Amino acid sequence: MGARRLGRAVTEAAGLDAATGAGAVASTSAGPRIDPADRRVGILGGTFDPIHFGHLIIADQVREALQLDRVLFIPAAMPPHKLEEHVTPVVDRAAMVELAIAGNPSFSMSPIELERSGPSYTVDTLAELTAEAARQGVEREFHFILSVEALAWFKSWHEPAQLLKLARLAVVARPGAPMPVGRHLGALLPGGAASMSRVECIETMLIAHSASDVRARVASGRSIRYLVPPAVEAYIRDHRLYLSDNSMRTA
Repeated sequence: MGARRLGRAVTEAAGLDAATGAGAVASTSAGPRIDPADRRVGILGGTFDPIHFGHLIIADQVREALQLDRVLFIPAAMPPHKLEEHVTPVVDRAAMVELAIAGNPSFSMSPIELERSGPSYTVDTLAELTAEAARQGVEREFHFILSVEALAWFKSWHEPAQLLKLARLAVVARPGAPMPVGRHLGALLPGGAASMSRVECIETMLIAHSASDVRARVASGRSIRYLVPPAVEAYIRDHRLYLSDNSMRTA
């Protein structure tokens, strides 16, 4: 029951329709959840369908490596690269993020993309966060965390050059995907080698499992223990997420 109350609270805070998990609002009263004292902030965006231990390990190890004051988890309401795919309602995904990060005071979740209509473009989110820092009178440095696999497609993102102006990239490796260096790294960036100073390659523990692995295991009735935090596992079970006969799922 606690997980369901949390999901409703996230929905109401973001101004979303409780039945569909949709419907943007103009107000951003829920705020990005960044304190004025947070000067170095990591941004981990994603679908989080569902969030799993791999996300948490990467976030914490990047936080440690870059001495970040905070890591902000930002669930995408409408992932631009998944517009034609079925995605779990954002109210459920956001609730699972809240549950997963509850025990870490350096982690926060922002509903900023839940409050905006249209595709959830990272550059728009960073522009809003930059404007929030200006309102707070704070000089804040943003580090956008992404995998080396995502970096391979970075130049196809919406306004990647502007994104690089708003945030540095913190790139983490994935099993089977080596970290690009030198001219290979420059080739992946708008501006080429001149943009490489905006990129930091972070060595983290290599985690092979993914959200699609978790969904597949749930769908086939297999255990996801030790893949996701216990509270997330309970939320998935209680809300019958990722099951074909889910009658409780908001959709």
